[in-house]
Amino acid sequence: MSQAAEPSTGQTENEATDRQVVIDCSMQKLFYGSFLAVRDSRIQIHKGEIAAFIGPSGCGKSTALRCINRMNDLIPSFRFEGHVHFRGEDIYAPSVDPVRVRRYIGMVFQQPNPFAMSIYKNVAFGLKLNRVKDDVPGRVEKALRGAALWDEVKDKLNQSGLSLSGGQQQRLCIARAIATEPEVLLMDEPCSALDPIATRKIEELMQELKQRYTIAIVTHNLQQAQRVADRTAFMYVDSSQGGRTGYLVEYAPTRQMFEDPKEEYTRQYIRGEFS
Repeated sequence: MSQAAEPSTGQTENEATDRQVVIDCSMQKLFYGSFLAVRDSRIQIHKGEIAAFIGPSGCGKSTALRCINRMNDLIPSFRFEGHVHFRGEDIYAPSVDPVRVRRYIGMVFQQPNPFAMSIYKNVAFGLKLNRVKDDVPGRVEKALRGAALWDEVKDKLNQSGLSLSGGQQQRLCIARAIATEPEVLLMDEPCSALDPIATRKIEELMQELKQRYTIAIVTHNLQQAQRVADRTAFMYVDSSQGGRTGYLVEYAPTRQMFEDPKEEYTRQYIRGEFS
C-alpha cells in the first residue's frame, strides 16, 4: 500500500479520560542514524490498564515500546523528536537520568533472560542496582509471589535461574522487573518463546499484575491482544517515500478495535487480508 492513513485514537473524550493517563508518548520522529523508524504516533497509556501494540513485523512496535523507558538510548545512532510524559514530566528532558526512569518503568523482554546466578540474586539484582538495602529478602519474596513463582522456587532460591523451565524463567524475569516496585511494566512479546501452557500462565499473571501496575505489551498474536488488553494500538508501515517508517494507524479500546475499527487498514489487518 503506497498511501499512509491518518492515525485515529478511536476514543471519545469521555473514554479517554475515564482513567488517569500515566504515560503520554508522542513520537514525532524517531531515527536510527538517518533511518526514520517511527513518525507521527501518539499513545496515551492509562493507569491500571493493559495497552497492546499490534502490527506487522518492522512497523516499529518494539521501538515504540522501548521509547517509553529510554531503552533505545542504548543504541548510539538513536535520535528522538517528541516527548514521553510520565507523572507529568518529560523523561527525555536533559536533566532526567535514564537509569532512574527504568527504576519506575520496568521491562520484560521477548526471550527469557535470567542471569547466570541464583534465583534469589536474579530478583535482588535490580534492588542492588538501585541501592535498595532495606529488607531485601522480604522484597525478593514479595516479587516472586507477585510473579506467581514463589511456591515453585521457595525451596531452591540458591539454584541457578537458568535451571528453571522457559515459562518459569520468564516469570523470574517479571519478578526481577517488579522487585523495584515500578509503576509501569513494559513487556516485549513476553510469550513468543513459550508453549501454550506457559503462555496461559503469563496471560493470567498479566491480569493479576494490572491490579498494581500499568502494563504495555507488544504482541504478534491478535488473539492474545483480545484476551489481555484494555486498549490496542495498531501500527503499520508507511512505504510511500521509498522507506519503511512505522506509524500509528489507530488506537482504541480493544473490543472496539476488533469489532468496529475506524480505519480501513485496521480492518484489513485484523481480517488477515495483509500482514
